[in-house]
Amino acid sequence: MWTNEESVDGAVCTVIFESKAGRTLVVLRDLYPSKEAPNAAIASRGAGGMSEETFEQLDALLAALGANAA
Repeated sequence: MWTNEESVDGAVCTVIFESKAGRTLVVLRDLYPSKEAPNAAIASRGAGGMSEETFEQLDALLAALGANAA
């Protein structure tokens, strides 16, 4: 589990990695400080939420970790 608390006004993001039947389940959760905060976050980064670049970086990290384990 990884948690990010960047600022008082921002979301607390928690990422959980869970092993299930030889695969990894990734659960992302954002906890916002108010009802209005999620709308402001979506408006600032687009409807897609996390950027594709974030998942590409995760893919690269997992590939590197897999290569080091072999």
